Amino acid sequence: MTQEFELAASLAKGIEGRRGAWSFIQGFAAHWAGALEGSDGWAEADLVAAEERLGVRLPVALREAYLLFGGRRDLTSNHDVLLSPAELYIDDTKEALIFRHENQGAASWGVLLDSLQDEDPAVFMRPDLADKSAERWEKWLERLSLCFVEIVLSESLHADEEPCDFLDPDDNSIELLEENAVRLPFPAYPIGEEEHASRWFLGQDVLLRDDDGAAVLARGRTAQDLDRVRDLIPGDWLNDYR
Repeated sequence: MTQEFELAASLAKGIEGRRGAWSFIQGFAAHWAGALEGSDGWAEADLVAAEERLGVRLPVALREAYLLFGGRRDLTSNHDVLLSPAELYIDDTKEALIFRHENQGAASWGVLLDSLQDEDPAVFMRPDLADKSAERWEKWLERLSLCFVEIVLSESLHADEEPCDFLDPDDNSIELLEENAVRLPFPAYPIGEEEHASRWFLGQDVLLRDDDGAAVLARGRTAQDLDRVRDLIPGDWLNDYR
């Protein structure tokens, strides 16, 4: 990694609380996407209008994230979608404030209404199932600020015109991943599914996410960095045309 931004060390501080999370996102954006600018967030007036429309006060962490980088779609909405303040809504069961959608509508992320008063509340996910009676809000991550760190990391794996790839792993792929990359200090999630969870790794200038051995996603700082990890973890990489 560069001397200016040590991803693993910054992430370790970023998972401790809101201030560290926003600092991590600022550093990550500067070195992997493009530095944050004052115009990258939504205006205070947009958040106030959302609160007046919804009849609720937005959690402090949600307000801070939207004000800092909520308008940067390259950080928040390459694959799944962070809703704008005008799109925020309360779900039909009146249980949660929804702020994010899965890209094909298969799931939503939100904060339970009874925790909106918390500065940095837990985030829950609800799958969109054929049997609506079976849908339940399931705990995703312990804190909203932690969820925004995960959003920025995950959306970087789908960045347009960047060296990203997807591996359908075989029996040896995860072992090779663990041998050739360092486990990052981000908690396994969803909460309660630690044995079947997503984990983050860092190779040599390559960010990787293992989704319980079902998929490995990778993003290199350069195409050469991504090629290096493809060689270390050989397999059927979706975008490897060499």
